[in-house]
Amino acid sequence: MPPIGPRAVLSAAPPWTYFIGSAVFHYLGPAFAVLLFARLAPLGVAALRIWSAALVFALWRRPWRTFARLDAEGRRTIIAWGAVLAAMNVCFYLAIARVPLGTVAAIEFLPVIVLAALGARTARNLVALVAAVGGVYVLTGIRLAGEPLGLVFAFANAVLFAAYIVLAHRTARRLCDVSGVSGIDGLAAAMLVAGVCVAPVGVWQAAPAVIDPVTLAAGIGVGICSSVIPYVCDQLAMARMARSTYALLVALLPTTATVIGVVVLRQVPSLAELAGVGLVVVSVALHRELQTPPAEEKVTLPQEGKTECDM
Repeated sequence: MPPIGPRAVLSAAPPWTYFIGSAVFHYLGPAFAVLLFARLAPLGVAALRIWSAALVFALWRRPWRTFARLDAEGRRTIIAWGAVLAAMNVCFYLAIARVPLGTVAAIEFLPVIVLAALGARTARNLVALVAAVGGVYVLTGIRLAGEPLGLVFAFANAVLFAAYIVLAHRTARRLCDVSGVSGIDGLAAAMLVAGVCVAPVGVWQAAPAVIDPVTLAAGIGVGICSSVIPYVCDQLAMARMARSTYALLVALLPTTATVIGVVVLRQVPSLAELAGVGLVVVSVALHRELQTPPAEEKVTLPQEGKTECDM
């Protein structure tokens, strides 16, 4: 009789389904943030988001136990990941407060293109990468508009997002083998570190939420939708796919935003935007995982279908 239950379901689900879950909640979170921006400064929103997520992970995964199980290299990876999470969220909110969101999204994709290109070792995958870049360009309509300081934060966020992918993938694929630590437990520990890192810049700007139940509830919603559900989905996906493949799938984020806009907000896309969606879909359909991963990504994974280190 085949195994049943949540673990069996997680094992059977293909990795791209986790990425789709991440992409959907990636854009539900900002829906809550719209309310928060009217009540809190950007740094306050970033801090409240991280602290809410850190609290959820602390109650769920007990991250201090993870630190105790890790070796020195594992702890350094988690600390670096947490610092990147904190800085990335801060830069993202400071950027979208000054620069159009579409511009920030397009800039964010630029370093990810490099990660995808590093793994595009075949002509087919290079064509897929070119299609993804073209699709994202059409969808976001990238233009260097907004305050210069906002652009600085947008480019900083882009670099940090690429660093997040590298560190998150390393945790998902390697810490399990070295220390028996799952990617989700590593994420919980990193989020705890991020909560500490963001405290010096976010305490005072997040303070008004303490006496405003609506703002506090919205902040918790942002934390769960933007930093718990999508990051957990990321770990489940990264444990089963190469880093370059994940980087290419990031091109689906603007496409997901377009679909959500049609379904939820009744924002009908233009023909150019539909063309962009089509290019991204073609790119994902063309891409094929390399049979032999690059040397830097080779790890000894559990047998296919097992999820001892996923949960």
